[in-house]
Amino acid sequence: MAASEKSGFAVEQAYLAATPYIDSDSPLVRALADEFSHIQDAKQRAIALYYAVRDRFLYDPYSIEMSPKGMSASRVIERGRGFCVSKAILLAAVARAADIPSRLGFADVQNHLATPRLRELMGTDVFFYHGYTELLIEGRWVKATPAFNIELCEKFRVLPLEFDGETDSIFHPFDADNRRHMEYVADRGQFADLPYLDWRQAMLTHYPTMMRDDGAAEPGGDFAAEAAATVQSK
Repeated sequence: MAASEKSGFAVEQAYLAATPYIDSDSPLVRALADEFSHIQDAKQRAIALYYAVRDRFLYDPYSIEMSPKGMSASRVIERGRGFCVSKAILLAAVARAADIPSRLGFADVQNHLATPRLRELMGTDVFFYHGYTELLIEGRWVKATPAFNIELCEKFRVLPLEFDGETDSIFHPFDADNRRHMEYVADRGQFADLPYLDWRQAMLTHYPTMMRDDGAAEPGGDFAAEAAATVQSK
């Protein structure tokens, strides 16, 4: 095997390995991935996994657990909910469990449609370290953003993010009513695992009234109901 082939193999293996956060070896993660093991085509299997993570697990910015265990993929399955970073971690984990190389990507985004309560708690409408997943499909990395479940999109009047295994799936700049939605303001790069210490410090620095140093962020609330009320008030 040529040196370049060895290098490529090593890189691919790094994006298939289980980690404390992307715990693709967890029985819970493997059970979810195994639901789609009958799909032979890797791209179609990746698509099915994307929609499972997007829609089975609710997007909830009020249930962030900042501990290492709280940020693991298996914890999202246990709770049935997560936020952009933890759901991206879950998609990365089930992809690796299904032998699809994956990695995490991060960006700072300005959410022009954040609910008033969430904006007040955060102290800003900028989501630092917004997380998404990149999947290696047919030799190229494709972005996938499984954050908002379909029910939330309908309540918030935002366009659901679809994924075809070929086109990058990232937030739309406008919603279904042509209001400004998401604006990408900074790219933080791609990682084989969650850069936990940097991410945690950013959360404590940028959201001091929402995030607690003991590792929990549980202000409580029904984000989906807030989303519906926000749309009705417009």
